[in-house]
Amino acid sequence: MRLSDFILKNLELILQAWEQFARSVDTPMPPMDSRGLRDHAEYILRNVANDMRRTHSPLPQGVEPQKLEATPEDVTAAQVHAQTRLMAGFTLDQMVSEYRALRSSVLRLWLAQGYAGEDHQVEDMIQFNEAVDQALVEAVTAYGIAAEKTRKTVLGVLGHDLRTPLGAVTLGADLLRQSEELGSHGKRLISQISLSAQNANQMVNDLLDLARCNLGTGIPVRPENADLSSICKSVVDELSIAHPNAKILFNKPGPLKGHYDPQRIAQAFSNLIGNAVRHGDSQQPINVSLGVESTSTFFSVQNYGEPIPSSVLSTLFDPEGRYSRHSNNDKGVSSGLGLGLFIAAQIVEGHGGTIEVESTLEKGTLFRVVLPVG
Repeated sequence: MRLSDFILKNLELILQAWEQFARSVDTPMPPMDSRGLRDHAEYILRNVANDMRRTHSPLPQGVEPQKLEATPEDVTAAQVHAQTRLMAGFTLDQMVSEYRALRSSVLRLWLAQGYAGEDHQVEDMIQFNEAVDQALVEAVTAYGIAAEKTRKTVLGVLGHDLRTPLGAVTLGADLLRQSEELGSHGKRLISQISLSAQNANQMVNDLLDLARCNLGTGIPVRPENADLSSICKSVVDELSIAHPNAKILFNKPGPLKGHYDPQRIAQAFSNLIGNAVRHGDSQQPINVSLGVESTSTFFSVQNYGEPIPSSVLSTLFDPEGRYSRHSNNDKGVSSGLGLGLFIAAQIVEGHGGTIEVESTLEKGTLFRVVLPVG
């Protein structure tokens, strides 16, 4: 019997093996019933058999094709199966293992009838493997797209929903700070709570900005007439108060006016100077500069200390590269870099500018931003 005919005639037997394997997969989700375990497996098997039968003779007597509810034309059974397996808690490896088990079960059952070495048997096995591989490619692609979409959505929802409790913490700290009953120790604790809440709120804002970029909308930039010198001074003053032990040197020039988004530029400056404060040598000064070059303005921040490894520099402004499995074991200065720099780079890009970085032990770490005046 041809393999495609065998699959259609023994669907229930093959589906039982599929279900038995799926039941053995350990996931964090509640156990599924038989229908859930077999999810779209029959569609996948029928598609595989039909692909193989395109060059075969019609179905033999006694094998009737069943009409099933069709999936949308642009979505295959393997793709829908991958999406439902993701929601059921299956990892990508576990889903792929289902296809490995399916391949093994079908061939084992078919060959149990007897292998005579006929040409059509070898041809059937090749076609079967090709059809299963095609379904597997569709499934892996669909799983990856669904997982990425879920991650982006979770980032956006998480960032949005965290703002309410953080706002309540900040408001409560501000009210307590006004109390006359608090001693010096209590006021220090309240100040620390307020500062921590502000830092957490900035992280939430970064998450929201990342979610916007992931969803394709980008970080919104609304330029207006603004003075970069005043913006930078405000950022330096704020960080100096928050980090009294840091020595931030700013060569405040005269007004540097142009067409910028004041809040976003302040956010980019804050991220870059804040990184220098956190990762630089606390005993060395941090040099912040602003200036004009032809039709552009430049901003730079330099700190000394442990340099950023050369292996990290190429993906420094890419959060996916920075937080890939290859960088999970990063230590030291590179361990805290990533999202803030990505946001800063996106803001600079939104203004039509560029951002570069150099880092050596002798010259320190230098971030340089160039922005058009217009």
